[in-house]
Amino acid sequence: MVGETPRGDAAPTANASSAANAQPPASGGSPGHGGKAGRRALLLGAIGVVFGDIGTSPIYALREAIGHAQRGVEGDLAIIGVVSLAFWALMVVVTFKYVMFLMRADNKGEGGTLSLMALAQHAIGRRSAWLFILGVCGAALFYSDGVITPAISVLSAIEGLQEAPGLNGRLDPFIVPLAAGILIALFMVQSRGTAGLARFFGPITLIWFLSLGVMGVAHIFDDLSILKALSPYYGIKLLIADGFLGFVILGSVFLAVTGAEALYADMGHFGKSPIRQGWLFIVLPCLTLNYLGQGAFLLSHPGAASNPFWNMVPQLVYWPMLLLATAATVIASQAVITGAFSVTQQAVQLGLLPRLDIRNTSETQAGQIYVPAINSLLMVGVLFVLVTFQSSHNLTAAYGVAVTGTMMVNTLMSFTVVRYKSKWPMWAVLLTLAPFGFIDAVFLTSNLLKIPAGAWMPLV
Repeated sequence: MVGETPRGDAAPTANASSAANAQPPASGGSPGHGGKAGRRALLLGAIGVVFGDIGTSPIYALREAIGHAQRGVEGDLAIIGVVSLAFWALMVVVTFKYVMFLMRADNKGEGGTLSLMALAQHAIGRRSAWLFILGVCGAALFYSDGVITPAISVLSAIEGLQEAPGLNGRLDPFIVPLAAGILIALFMVQSRGTAGLARFFGPITLIWFLSLGVMGVAHIFDDLSILKALSPYYGIKLLIADGFLGFVILGSVFLAVTGAEALYADMGHFGKSPIRQGWLFIVLPCLTLNYLGQGAFLLSHPGAASNPFWNMVPQLVYWPMLLLATAATVIASQAVITGAFSVTQQAVQLGLLPRLDIRNTSETQAGQIYVPAINSLLMVGVLFVLVTFQSSHNLTAAYGVAVTGTMMVNTLMSFTVVRYKSKWPMWAVLLTLAPFGFIDAVFLTSNLLKIPAGAWMPLV
């Protein structure tokens, strides 16, 4: 298998034939539906499946990053600086790198690490051991992401029970079992297909994002000085003031953008246009408002830094918000599960995995697939991680390496694609990719510092 030239248009194996019958959409297209109703359905589905992962980051990202920042810097700079870093991470890593740049590189509508590998192999017209190794490492890291994301997402929501009014910690011993039960149920319904799940998940996730935005707007007025975080000056100032600790902070700030790699891998499920529209007009504004709201809340309530997201939820709507957060984190898990199915199909087509049972779950939408073996293995891995790490705080150390490693691989392989396939001049390639590569390297290195605390898991 290693000796074969990877080909993005390779015929699927016999057992994967059902997935090959419906070709992925043409570049830039959206699978399946036509007309305004179809486009709205794809947009809603993309919001439900593709953005679920990155949409749950506000629950834990600022908690971890501000906790580190306040060890080295006192006062408002720790809060404003972290919010600034989170906002610009969303802009640079997700908006510029993935939504505007990498989503232009698709292999017959499919995205992700292995699509980039196939495109790169085609571009140079020969086998490349370097590209092969990068592709395998990227896919392996994405699978580890598929194990960690469901665990940290659902745990972070269920841990809201610790702050729930009237409970006084009585349900704390049941948090991990509850998370395990919810995740088992999620894996059990995967055979129904992404299309059916998207119709169910889309409206819930849309309500979740709107709730994040409303909650952020409600608290921005706690301290309007948080609006200074929209300037990169304060993020850079925090990194300089914190010295080496600022480098460590970046590993936690990166939690705000986890999910971008799943966004790219899930491109074949919904097409480019719905994903871009959903990000630019709904997801990015709501996430930005929520991070600004958390920051303003912390500026006016410094003692709430232990869990800013849940502390700023009004008691009147605490339980509805807890239920909505749990649903949103279940949906976040769906983003990487469907991405893992897509990566598996591509790996089988490229000869990187043996023949697997890959089932088409939609008669009208290409790319809607279910892989029973991968579904089972992911479920076992998620349950193992839950039992081993026990809390979302412990899992954050493991999470960053899986995601930053995948993003670094994507950047490295995109060099070959834009240089030899798109025929960009070298100066344009370097001008575009050097900043992305530098940011990826900084984030990856800062997360590798957490190997003793759990970052060893995705590397293994």
